[in-house]
Amino acid sequence: RGTVTAFSPFDARADAEALRKAMKGMGTDEETVLKILTSRNNAQRQEIASAFKTLFGRDLVDDLKSELTGKFETLMVSLMRPAYIFDAHALKHAIKGAGTNEKVLTEILASRTPAEVRNIKQVYLQEYEADLEDKITGETSGYFQRLLVVLLQANRDPDGRVDEGLVEQDAQVLFRAGELKWGTDEEKFITILGTRSVSHLRRVFDKYMTISGFQIEETIDRETSGDLEKLLLAVVKCIRSVPAYFAETLYYSMKGAGTDDDTLIRVMVSRSEVDLLDIRQEFRKNFAKSLHHVIQKDTSGDYRKALLLLCGGDDE
Repeated sequence: RGTVTAFSPFDARADAEALRKAMKGMGTDEETVLKILTSRNNAQRQEIASAFKTLFGRDLVDDLKSELTGKFETLMVSLMRPAYIFDAHALKHAIKGAGTNEKVLTEILASRTPAEVRNIKQVYLQEYEADLEDKITGETSGYFQRLLVVLLQANRDPDGRVDEGLVEQDAQVLFRAGELKWGTDEEKFITILGTRSVSHLRRVFDKYMTISGFQIEETIDRETSGDLEKLLLAVVKCIRSVPAYFAETLYYSMKGAGTDDDTLIRVMVSRSEVDLLDIRQEFRKNFAKSLHHVIQKDTSGDYRKALLLLCGGDDE
């Protein structure tokens, strides 16, 4: 359900030559660069990079970095990252240097499947010769850290038969751990939300509503705060619908004054071959405007052109 699919007929050498020509000499033909890179899928972009090196003895990503600037450069370079390295790289930067970017940790670890999380950990180890879990525990603390560690184990129950008895029990446990308790038993929330299967949790949320009269999100909002609250809410939203979660993430990255370009780029690139069509649909449904329209209004120049091509259509 991605907006970007394999381009056909594909000729890596011809694309490499066109890109070299676009960046050679004085001035850069940005239009050619963005048209090629947004219309090829990631596997094809890797073939172009390899052809580029073979033909010209130059590194395509280095050339993009020296010829382009600003957000447009960031977007093009992000598109060139192999898909499996993309998340590992984003996490590495979120925990590098002074201050941790909790938002990135939350977004990636709440939304990726257990198989994807296992893959990210493996790639992280290969690329950076470091253990992702060690890095994250070194930079985070408290219940926020504990939920991240649970998600990093990637041991969520596989989807399958839902045990109604356990659904009732989990809903009661959450009710007692939050609304009925003076203070909150965060651990119960972490264990249940971090380990039960997606279909089981959807039933738990419905049952919770029946028992307590509240949506689970309202309880989390009242009973927890800070980074833990944001992470619990992200997990709940992704259990309900990953595309709806990303539609909301994109909406807030562009709402109000100033744009959170890092988030906008990260989501558009990482979901362009996964579920961006579904995200567009949810965006239209939940915010009464199209993603295309909001990007159009909120960005400019080649950066806007490239984002709109990735978006792949207007749902007005």
